[in-house]
Amino acid sequence: MALNVLVLGGTNEARRLADRLAGDGRFEVLLSFAGRTEDMLLPATPYRVGGFGGPAGLAAFLARERFAALIDATHPFAARMSANAVEASRTLDLPMIRLERTAWQSQPGDRFVQVYRMLEAARAIGAEPRKVLLTIGRQEVGAFKVAPQHDYLIRAINAFDPELPRARLILERGPFELTRELELLERESIEVLVSKNSGTDATYAKIVAARQLRLPVILVEPPLLPEAPVAHTLDEIIAWLDRLHEASIRRGV
Repeated sequence: MALNVLVLGGTNEARRLADRLAGDGRFEVLLSFAGRTEDMLLPATPYRVGGFGGPAGLAAFLARERFAALIDATHPFAARMSANAVEASRTLDLPMIRLERTAWQSQPGDRFVQVYRMLEAARAIGAEPRKVLLTIGRQEVGAFKVAPQHDYLIRAINAFDPELPRARLILERGPFELTRELELLERESIEVLVSKNSGTDATYAKIVAARQLRLPVILVEPPLLPEAPVAHTLDEIIAWLDRLHEASIRRGV
């Protein structure tokens, strides 16, 4: 019998994992999206959109639908969802693993300013008006209201009102190529890049471009997440699922 697997998604890795498992008859996969992005790239497996109602709601959903495994493949900054996943899995004694990216590390030539809150990032730009590229998504743009003197170019997937007096949007979805990132930074005369340290290859080109142009990068570090089993690659996740499936066969589940 196929094992029911719930994948908490919202990242490219989650969708790729679901696609890899779509043709594997040993697993029935449901990919869950938080629903914050319109025009999502959909997987080849069944999916759902929306929250669960906290850790208790997630635990109830997992139990009701008889899931045998939980995979947290959410964004590194989705701390609340990751915490809910850990709590729900402990409540049910359900096997769980987190797909965790390795954060970007400073390389020779990088001018990183590392901060841990978006408000710190806004203040780190400085008092003098500057041209800033914001690549932080749309949820926390409001933190930059404390620094309205800057010209903000905000890259997002979907349009929204940033409610900043000197802001423009560019609507793009990664992955991004180095040549395009260099062209954007030079064309817009960007002086500062603000980014979350998301650790993904899909958007790392902007970091390389800033390095080549000797631009400072205000880098918001990811939050600490509760302790849980961790994998760093899709192959490690597949191997973990293989072991779960083999164990279920031995138990006659």
